[in-house]
Amino acid sequence: MNFFDKLNGAIAQNQSLLFVGLDPNPEMMPVGYEAQGIIPRLLDWLQFIISETADKVCAYKPTLGFYESLGVSGLELLHNTLAAIPSHIPIILDAKHSDLNTSTIFARTVFTEWNVDAITLNSYAGQDHVAPFLVYPGKAAFILCRTSNLGAHKLQHYPTDESPFYLQIVKESRTWGTPEQLGLEVGTTKPEIIARIRADAPERIIMTRSIWAEGNNINQILAAGLNKNGDGLLIPVPQDMLSREDLSKQVQSLQEEVNQAKAEINLDVSSCSIWFSNICLLNQHPQQDLILQLYDIGCVMFGNYVQASGAVFPYYIDLRKIISNPQLFNQVLKAYEEILRTLKFDRVAGIPYGSLPTATGLALRLQCPMIFPRKEVKAHGTRRVIEGEFHPGETVAVVDDILISGKSVMEGAEKLKSAGLNVEDIVVFINHEQGVMDRLQENGYRGYAVLTISEITETLYTAGRIDREQFLALSTEE
Repeated sequence: MNFFDKLNGAIAQNQSLLFVGLDPNPEMMPVGYEAQGIIPRLLDWLQFIISETADKVCAYKPTLGFYESLGVSGLELLHNTLAAIPSHIPIILDAKHSDLNTSTIFARTVFTEWNVDAITLNSYAGQDHVAPFLVYPGKAAFILCRTSNLGAHKLQHYPTDESPFYLQIVKESRTWGTPEQLGLEVGTTKPEIIARIRADAPERIIMTRSIWAEGNNINQILAAGLNKNGDGLLIPVPQDMLSREDLSKQVQSLQEEVNQAKAEINLDVSSCSIWFSNICLLNQHPQQDLILQLYDIGCVMFGNYVQASGAVFPYYIDLRKIISNPQLFNQVLKAYEEILRTLKFDRVAGIPYGSLPTATGLALRLQCPMIFPRKEVKAHGTRRVIEGEFHPGETVAVVDDILISGKSVMEGAEKLKSAGLNVEDIVVFINHEQGVMDRLQENGYRGYAVLTISEITETLYTAGRIDREQFLALSTEE
């Protein structure tokens, strides 16, 4: 079971968004533990915390630094603490690991020897540092994008509060791993900061910390951080609560408070009544994370561009950049796959040249043979119009990247039909609308699209990625 499923299973089973930090801090340990030596007393305390909260939380987060500070015996304490955690509850090792040179060997240690489910990482060394932690199937990483300490403000909010560095970390880290592999760690007491991060990363799990420093504003934190499904936000149990003798009762009370606040927020999901900094936190597009990433890597550009059809648009969408971003390419393929799995066909075909990488990826994911019609027939060799093996009478699903006039994809489909193949369904990534789906239907094809240009436009504008002038430039072309 991967981390994402394990976490969601624990959330559902315990009806809780709470997680507990398992930190062997001698200064926080309550009196009354009489075992001989500090390490045995700390273990007794940590085991008490686990036993009192295992049915009320969705994850445990031991902080590696506390265990390291206790020396060799501290690492033994970590081993015993991990062993005490029920197997169905995920473990997030709070390491804030930041050393590129040791990332590969450390990833192997924490995931194969310690068997934790996820780890927190520092982002400063970039994707090269994070990548070794994402090659382990089923494991996950949380990228530290913001802390709450005052001394970090000048760095995290550089160069301005309107365009802070911590948001750049959010935007960049989304290209490093899928939502199932990579979440965000956010330390703040300010709901508006969580709201901005949620708007930029709608599909990511946000693990909060330090939210209790200025009192209880859990309603505002939840309103800012919950995703469109009413989850995706992890809430820490306050550290001082872990020293209480009635810990189980205290955590249960907090659990009920969080669930009540969450229920009230989810009561009216039909209206966008919760706003922070002009960002709507409800009714987000199901592919919003994908749309924002397309914009952030430069797939959507503004200016006067001549399209393949000869028309001049005030924007240009270049999807060729996707293939150089494995994580984003995987999300795109997954979106295509969700449509294709509802259709019946024997082979998948890509239209040269833009959709050939996509068709290849889909053939691998679907375990389906691939063919493609040549754009031009070679004057040498086999001089084949259709590349790949096929049998006349088979049904082919055609995939393409962008549908503007429909001319090129229908020409490709006609080449396939001329070879005795049946073509009924055409699946594209972006539909520029303008009646092109009707033109496909008039020519005997059923058209499907992952996204439309209006969905992209509205999502970018709602998320604050484009201004009104750019929004109107895109909208007037629909």
